[in-house]
Amino acid sequence: MLFDYVLSLIPNHEKEYCSADSIDKLDELLNPVFALLPPEFLYSLQTSGIPNHKLKLKVGTPIMLLRNLDQTDGLCNGTRLIITKLGSNVIEAEVITGPNSGNRTYIPRINMSPSESAWSFKLIRRQFSFIVSYAMTIN
Repeated sequence: MLFDYVLSLIPNHEKEYCSADSIDKLDELLNPVFALLPPEFLYSLQTSGIPNHKLKLKVGTPIMLLRNLDQTDGLCNGTRLIITKLGSNVIEAEVITGPNSGNRTYIPRINMSPSESAWSFKLIRRQFSFIVSYAMTIN
């Protein structure tokens, strides 16, 4: 995969972050079958607007926010940053675009759900609210 190759070119220690996935409790009450879904199935689900179950990261990796975290500090959906430190539950990153370029911030894991999905249950994924972004297009 191209992403793995590009990540291998960055000469730093790689760290893998796995999400904590669950199903909305109301959905489980309405349909008890959802409680029987194995975690591996939830981990395999991919949808736009939320990151994948596994994130492989290194210091120096460029990322893009998927949520508005702090609009006053310019941490909005689409803001590009570069990772400066990898913690166990938080990531330090430096803003590389816009008027707040050069500011450092901490990004925590948050609970996210897709706004629209084809599934009959509501997936809740606890993960960092960004994706790796080496390149992007604007339509």
